[in-house]
Amino acid sequence: MIAVKTCGKLYWVGEYAILEPGQLALIKAIPIYMRAEIAFSDSYRIYSDMFDFAVDLTPNPDYSLIQETIALMNDFLAYHGQTLRPFSLEIRGKMEREGKKFGLGSSGSVVVLVIKALLALYKLSVDQELLFKLASAVLLKRGDNGSMGDIACIVAEELVLYQSFDRQKVATWLEEENLSTVLERDWGFSISQVKPTLECDFLVGWTKEVAVSSHMVQQIKQNINQNFLTSSKETVASLVEALEQGKVEKSIEQVEAASKLLEGLSADIYTPSLRQVKEASQDLQAVAKSSGAGGGDCGIALSFDAHSTETLKNRWANLGIELLYQERIGHDDKSQG
Repeated sequence: MIAVKTCGKLYWVGEYAILEPGQLALIKAIPIYMRAEIAFSDSYRIYSDMFDFAVDLTPNPDYSLIQETIALMNDFLAYHGQTLRPFSLEIRGKMEREGKKFGLGSSGSVVVLVIKALLALYKLSVDQELLFKLASAVLLKRGDNGSMGDIACIVAEELVLYQSFDRQKVATWLEEENLSTVLERDWGFSISQVKPTLECDFLVGWTKEVAVSSHMVQQIKQNINQNFLTSSKETVASLVEALEQGKVEKSIEQVEAASKLLEGLSADIYTPSLRQVKEASQDLQAVAKSSGAGGGDCGIALSFDAHSTETLKNRWANLGIELLYQERIGHDDKSQG
């Protein structure tokens, strides 16, 4: 058996704007893992703990994401002179509790996980950029409306600054050209690691409200205008600079600015629970905002002193907001909440 794993992710800033080519987003890897075990076998067997049954390669609507990832990897393996042979694949670690998802980017995690599993099975290694392209290609072929920022972060497993590419252009290439040609092209994205020099606590508050990101994106993307895009890009760049230069006040200001941009984009982003997540940081040396598409799932906070961290955690607890994850940023040691 070969074992592989992929992490989750949460957006800090840059949501919605990142849907447009050339935009920026800051996205944090979350070490809550999805795991897979794979081995050659007599027949194809694919099982995910999201479902209570296993399948083979016969198309199944529940397993379509996994099966389409395998189909793309079949093409990729063929270019490397390899033939897909029967295997058993088991996926565990659904990113949810009591049937409610966390919003950590589990579809992106699944695709990267299946690709990693097949690469390991065939003893092939690829760099981060190619892994990103393979996973994005699966989602683009499916007509996914996301920015692929999830994938960028899940592949890098860091705090990343992601610059988006023209997905429509790449989707057209995938329709018209063979996979190996498209993978060799320059897609125009960038993924770079951000290393904050200031020390802070990063907290994730789960609202237990389920948001359907693709629906939120569908409804809200028509509200995006040039003014929003320009402001968002400047805010993300300023926050990265503030984090790297260790400027606390400027960091708080930029996260606040990003939050206001989202509020101005649509009233649906901040649900009452997400508003509580955010407002709990008032009068503290901390800042909180919605993360990702909004409409539920998680909010995030950065807290810059111990008193603020404890107060914020207590306030969230009293509001019924669950502390899903906590990490010390700017330190080598990672403590999980």
